[in-house]
Amino acid sequence: MKKYTYAARPADNKQKWYVVDAEGMVLGRLASVVAARLRGKFNPLFTPHVDTGDWVVVVNADKIQLTGNKWDNKCYYRHSGYMGGLKVTTAKELLAKKPEDLVKNAVRGMLPKNPLGRKLNKKLKVYAGAAHPHEAQLPEKLTI
Repeated sequence: MKKYTYAARPADNKQKWYVVDAEGMVLGRLASVVAARLRGKFNPLFTPHVDTGDWVVVVNADKIQLTGNKWDNKCYYRHSGYMGGLKVTTAKELLAKKPEDLVKNAVRGMLPKNPLGRKLNKKLKVYAGAAHPHEAQLPEKLTI
Protein backbone atom coordinates (compact mmCIF):
# COMPACT_ATOMS: atom_id res chain seq x y z
CA MET A 1 0.00 0.00 0.00
CA LYS A 2 1.46 3.36 -1.08
CA LYS A 3 1.22 6.44 1.06
CA TYR A 4 1.04 9.79 -0.65
CA THR A 5 1.97 13.20 0.60
CA TYR A 6 -0.96 15.56 0.75
CA ALA A 7 -0.66 18.54 -1.58
CA ALA A 8 -3.03 21.42 -0.92
CA ARG A 9 -5.07 22.98 -3.69
CA PRO A 10 -5.89 26.70 -3.78
CA ALA A 11 -9.54 25.91 -3.01
CA ASP A 12 -8.56 24.12 0.23
CA ASN A 13 -7.23 27.24 1.92
CA LYS A 14 -9.55 29.46 3.93
CA GLN A 15 -7.65 32.74 3.84
CA LYS A 16 -7.82 35.01 6.88
CA TRP A 17 -6.98 38.68 7.28
CA TYR A 18 -4.54 39.87 9.92
CA VAL A 19 -3.60 43.38 11.02
CA VAL A 20 -0.14 44.10 12.48
CA ASP A 21 0.78 47.27 14.34
CA ALA A 22 4.38 48.12 13.42
CA GLU A 23 4.81 50.86 16.01
CA GLY A 24 8.17 50.43 17.76
CA MET A 25 8.96 47.12 16.02
CA VAL A 26 12.30 46.32 14.38
CA LEU A 27 11.93 46.12 10.59
CA GLY A 28 13.60 42.76 9.93
CA ARG A 29 11.85 40.93 12.75
CA LEU A 30 8.48 42.25 11.62
CA ALA A 31 9.16 41.42 7.96
CA SER A 32 10.16 37.80 8.67
CA VAL A 33 6.92 37.08 10.55
CA VAL A 34 4.80 38.85 7.93
CA ALA A 35 6.53 36.97 5.08
CA ALA A 36 5.95 33.63 6.80
CA ARG A 37 2.27 34.50 7.33
CA LEU A 38 1.88 35.53 3.66
CA ARG A 39 3.56 32.33 2.53
CA GLY A 40 1.37 30.14 4.76
CA LYS A 41 4.15 28.59 6.83
CA PHE A 42 1.90 28.60 9.91
CA ASN A 43 -0.81 26.69 8.06
CA PRO A 44 -0.91 22.89 8.52
CA LEU A 45 -1.87 22.65 4.83
CA PHE A 46 1.37 24.40 3.74
CA THR A 47 2.49 23.35 0.29
CA PRO A 48 5.54 25.11 -1.20
CA HIS A 49 4.11 25.67 -4.69
CA VAL A 50 0.57 26.72 -3.65
CA ASP A 51 -0.66 29.97 -2.12
CA THR A 52 -1.78 28.79 1.32
CA GLY A 53 -1.08 32.11 3.07
CA ASP A 54 -3.21 34.83 4.56
CA TRP A 55 -3.71 38.53 3.88
CA VAL A 56 -1.71 40.90 6.09
CA VAL A 57 -2.37 44.59 6.77
CA VAL A 58 0.51 46.51 8.38
CA VAL A 59 -0.35 49.83 10.03
CA ASN A 60 1.88 52.54 11.54
CA ALA A 61 4.70 51.85 9.08
CA ASP A 62 6.01 55.35 9.75
CA LYS A 63 6.87 54.32 13.34
CA ILE A 64 9.08 51.34 12.42
CA GLN A 65 12.52 51.01 14.03
CA LEU A 66 15.96 50.08 12.69
CA THR A 67 18.89 49.08 14.90
CA GLY A 68 22.41 50.47 14.91
CA ASN A 69 23.36 53.04 12.25
CA LYS A 70 21.04 51.59 9.60
CA TRP A 71 19.03 54.82 9.29
CA ASP A 72 22.10 56.42 7.70
CA ASN A 73 24.02 53.43 6.31
CA LYS A 74 21.26 51.25 4.79
CA CYS A 75 20.82 52.20 1.15
CA TYR A 76 18.16 51.36 -1.41
CA TYR A 77 19.30 51.34 -5.04
CA ARG A 78 17.41 51.77 -8.29
CA HIS A 79 18.62 52.42 -11.82
CA SER A 80 17.02 54.44 -14.60
CA GLY A 81 18.60 52.29 -17.32
CA TYR A 82 20.74 55.13 -18.65
CA MET A 83 24.48 55.60 -18.17
CA GLY A 84 25.14 56.99 -14.70
CA GLY A 85 21.49 56.51 -13.78
CA LEU A 86 22.04 54.88 -10.39
CA LYS A 87 19.84 56.46 -7.71
CA VAL A 88 20.63 55.87 -4.04
CA THR A 89 18.23 56.50 -1.15
CA THR A 90 19.02 55.99 2.52
CA ALA A 91 16.53 54.44 4.92
CA LYS A 92 16.00 57.80 6.63
CA GLU A 93 15.10 59.48 3.32
CA LEU A 94 12.79 56.62 2.38
CA LEU A 95 11.02 56.86 5.74
CA ALA A 96 10.41 60.56 5.15
CA LYS A 97 9.08 60.10 1.60
CA LYS A 98 7.42 56.67 1.51
CA PRO A 99 7.40 54.85 4.85
CA GLU A 100 5.30 52.04 3.37
CA ASP A 101 8.13 51.09 1.00
CA LEU A 102 10.47 50.24 3.89
CA VAL A 103 8.16 47.41 4.97
CA LYS A 104 7.24 46.37 1.41
CA ASN A 105 10.89 46.07 0.34
CA ALA A 106 11.85 44.06 3.42
CA VAL A 107 8.95 41.60 3.01
CA ARG A 108 9.43 41.30 -0.76
CA GLY A 109 13.04 40.28 -0.21
CA MET A 110 11.90 37.39 1.99
CA LEU A 111 9.36 35.99 -0.49
CA PRO A 112 10.17 33.64 -3.40
CA LYS A 113 11.47 35.30 -6.57
CA ASN A 114 8.95 33.73 -8.95
CA PRO A 115 5.29 34.15 -10.00
CA LEU A 116 4.08 32.78 -6.66
CA GLY A 117 6.13 35.39 -4.79
CA ARG A 118 4.64 38.17 -6.91
CA LYS A 119 1.16 36.87 -6.15
CA LEU A 120 1.91 36.72 -2.42
CA ASN A 121 3.30 40.26 -2.48
CA LYS A 122 -0.10 41.55 -3.62
CA LYS A 123 -1.64 40.18 -0.42
CA LEU A 124 0.38 42.62 1.71
CA LYS A 125 -1.22 45.98 2.47
CA VAL A 126 0.92 48.60 4.22
CA TYR A 127 -0.26 51.96 5.58
CA ALA A 128 1.76 54.76 7.19
CA GLY A 129 -0.92 55.71 9.71
CA ALA A 130 -3.16 53.78 12.07
CA ALA A 131 -6.20 53.81 9.75
CA HIS A 132 -6.81 51.29 6.97
CA PRO A 133 -9.76 50.63 4.62
CA HIS A 134 -9.99 46.86 5.27
CA GLU A 135 -12.39 46.81 8.24
CA ALA A 136 -15.00 44.98 6.14
CA GLN A 137 -12.74 41.91 5.98
CA LEU A 138 -12.79 41.68 9.81
CA PRO A 139 -9.02 41.33 10.28
CA GLU A 140 -7.72 39.67 13.42
CA LYS A 141 -4.95 41.36 15.39
CA LEU A 142 -1.63 39.55 14.99
CA THR A 143 0.73 40.01 17.93
CA ILE A 144 4.44 39.54 17.34
